[in-house]
Amino acid sequence: MPQVPPTFFDALAVRTWCGLALRALGRAREEIDAINVYPVADGDTGTNLYLTVESAATAVEAVFAGYEAGAEPAGAPSLADAARAMAHGALIGARGNSGTILAQLLRGMAQVLAAEGETPHTDARGLRLALRHAADSARQAVAHPVEGTVLSVASAAADAADAAGGAGGAEGDCGTVARAAYRGACTALAATPRQLAVLERAGVVDAGGRGLVAVLAALVETFTGERPADSAAPVPGTENPPAHARVELGTADLCAAEETPGETGGPAFEVIYLLEAEDAAVARLRERLDALGDSLVVVGGDGLWNVHVHVDDAGAAVEAGVEAGRPYRIRITHFGVDDVHARGGERPPRERAQRAVVAVVPGEGLAGLYAEAGATPVLARPGEPPASGELVEAVRRAHAREVVLLPNDADLRHTAAAAAEQARTEGIRVALIPTRSAVQGIAALAVHQPDRRFDEDVVSMTSAAGATRYAEVTVAERQSWTMAGICQAGDVLGLVDGDVAVIGADVTATAETVLNRMLSAGGELVTLVLGDDAPEGIAEHLEARVREAYLAVDTVVYRGGRQGALLLIGVE
Repeated sequence: MPQVPPTFFDALAVRTWCGLALRALGRAREEIDAINVYPVADGDTGTNLYLTVESAATAVEAVFAGYEAGAEPAGAPSLADAARAMAHGALIGARGNSGTILAQLLRGMAQVLAAEGETPHTDARGLRLALRHAADSARQAVAHPVEGTVLSVASAAADAADAAGGAGGAEGDCGTVARAAYRGACTALAATPRQLAVLERAGVVDAGGRGLVAVLAALVETFTGERPADSAAPVPGTENPPAHARVELGTADLCAAEETPGETGGPAFEVIYLLEAEDAAVARLRERLDALGDSLVVVGGDGLWNVHVHVDDAGAAVEAGVEAGRPYRIRITHFGVDDVHARGGERPPRERAQRAVVAVVPGEGLAGLYAEAGATPVLARPGEPPASGELVEAVRRAHAREVVLLPNDADLRHTAAAAAEQARTEGIRVALIPTRSAVQGIAALAVHQPDRRFDEDVVSMTSAAGATRYAEVTVAERQSWTMAGICQAGDVLGLVDGDVAVIGADVTATAETVLNRMLSAGGELVTLVLGDDAPEGIAEHLEARVREAYLAVDTVVYRGGRQGALLLIGVE
């Protein structure tokens, strides 16, 4: 027997809406990716919106699972429970500019839906208020709102929903309000090319707005049981986007990365992270990030925020987050030179890149270094290794026919292999180089040549990584048995090629001992990557030691940021 559509907006309606929205975005994802030309033509808006809603839907399902499993009191979750879960899931899973704005739209709705405490449902008036607050709060979250974007579509949807209430503001049901909001959004979406020149030149509508129309179509289906008749077909402006709007864009190669950002018409990096911080600190963060770049969106509240910005200095954007609170799940994406040109409409984007490198890195500093070299970095915080799905997403984001994957951690070998296998099923040629440390990845990236045959490039990179011994200096957290004996909590450990080789009391002395052992077998280049907690002067001390005792050996030093280890060492 078919399920009767809900009359009111309750927890089950939230659950149904999230599931239908996820399916709607799944159907429209490729179409939305293809028309993505603003703010950066990186061809991933549909994917980002899908992943954002997927996170929201997963959070709502977890709330229902708690009740169904008996972990919560008997009954069903309240509207407030489901709405808060939806908003929180979207916040922590938000991807890209449009995904971050969608997360704020859902958060704005949740603030209204949960305002009356544990009420089981709300009516048409509550839905109208939720849509209005969603549009207003999303606009406030964007540093410099631009008309002709998803913000315009959201405002038009809220206006249409308000009008559906009539003079008294109480007529109609939730289905009537949802239909009005959807129709208003469709009308506004069709008008976006007249509001934003880059859309008009490309002959497409706004991709983020197109995604919101799909989400609102799912809201109509939630309350009526019927998908809007015109939602199955492309919205005007998306049926036949011009070739330059359909291509997927690639990460810039090493040569492209050398061009100065100022010459390409926009910032070179997209930086996204979750941030635990107080409201006052976030207000200061907004001002600092606004001065650093553009496309700034900061959403969230109650101590948890999602930060999105486009900048030339990725490290400065992360540093600003560190000063404001605790940033984590940091993602830094390097825009190809053609991506940035396309932002201003100066010339159409190039086709999908032939080859790209995706690398897991342990700290913000190395993420910036890898990105500047043309790689797509995936940041792995201590205790928070990336899942295979995150690596698959990074491979897709690289927008290349061929991808070299550098896990840079022995423990990620199986995760990376699973990601590579999944990407291959999607038609991407992936080579996994089993790098066990970020310093091996640096060595591999140094010999990467995207213009030679794929197999030759992979062999060269694999050889360079394999010829690099790696070590790290860290502090023991607990007593344990090691290859070098029993260590106590607080001891300094020197690990060479993954095994504890030295147990000491002083960081600099232990590092010197490790370095001497590694160079006793020979070497031409020493790479030092300093963590934030490394002692002052340790790099200078080790560089001096190399100059004195190993005359033919060069040394390079990088700042790794909060990478877990105090020091990473590579010897080639």
